[in-house]
Amino acid sequence: MVYTLDLNFLGYPHSIAAYLVETSMGPVLIETGPHSTFALLKSEIKRCGFEVDQIKHVFLSHIHLDHAGAAWALAAQGATIYLHPFGETHLAHPEKLMESAKRIYQEDMDRLWGQMHPIPINQLRSTGHLEEIIIGNHHFQALHTPGHAKHHIAWKIDDLIFTGDVAGVKIQKGPVVPPCPPPDINLEDWIHSIDLILDCKPTQIYLTHFGVIEDVPAHMNALKSMINDWSEWVKKNWEAGFTAEELTPKFSEYTSQQLLSLGVDHLGVKQYEAANPSWMSVAGLIRYWKKKAG
Repeated sequence: MVYTLDLNFLGYPHSIAAYLVETSMGPVLIETGPHSTFALLKSEIKRCGFEVDQIKHVFLSHIHLDHAGAAWALAAQGATIYLHPFGETHLAHPEKLMESAKRIYQEDMDRLWGQMHPIPINQLRSTGHLEEIIIGNHHFQALHTPGHAKHHIAWKIDDLIFTGDVAGVKIQKGPVVPPCPPPDINLEDWIHSIDLILDCKPTQIYLTHFGVIEDVPAHMNALKSMINDWSEWVKKNWEAGFTAEELTPKFSEYTSQQLLSLGVDHLGVKQYEAANPSWMSVAGLIRYWKKKAG
């Protein structure tokens, strides 16, 4: 049994999910959301018939704060945290990660993300590509899926895959869009990761932003198209001489109008922006094209 936990980020439903998997050894959590939504996470776990202190295993797709920000609070209650080897140091010593975030979000830091404290190294479990973790009657297989972040893992259970951000953001019936924050967006790696997931032939994928997708090939092909659309728009405008400061509002307007044209209402646009801020994606894509240019 898989339960979807809606963390109601910034008051918007269907923006950030965590997933609870019921096993013969007790409940397992995939993703934690930010620490700012930890009270809602506990409430959602209780709604499913469990208590947060029953969670002894937490699987993270990557260490971005909207996915892993509350991992330390689960670890403080005894959970082991499974993650990519590249993320281990950042969660054991989160000072650099948090300082970087504070430079971006400043006085909004606590409202958006809450706190992050170190996790003891003996509670962090790095997992290799295709490694399997057996918990009760379930096998959790790590699929290293870089592109959105170099420390990204999608977790496979039988014919289901929990995709973190590698399968994009899709709010209800809206289109799928790619979250492209700096610093390590790599579009070639991302396409390879999408193909890896398609090669697994999952019957369903579970998006952190947000929910269950059943027509996986159509979803992934639409994501490839949108990655190309966004990256080419940024490349064209950056090469035309627009600065990052000029491109940010232009890109926000472009993506908002794109969503509206595809049937998303104004509330939906705000939900997409909460789950996938356009200013982060334009910054990441500019950085990507600068690297490509040498």
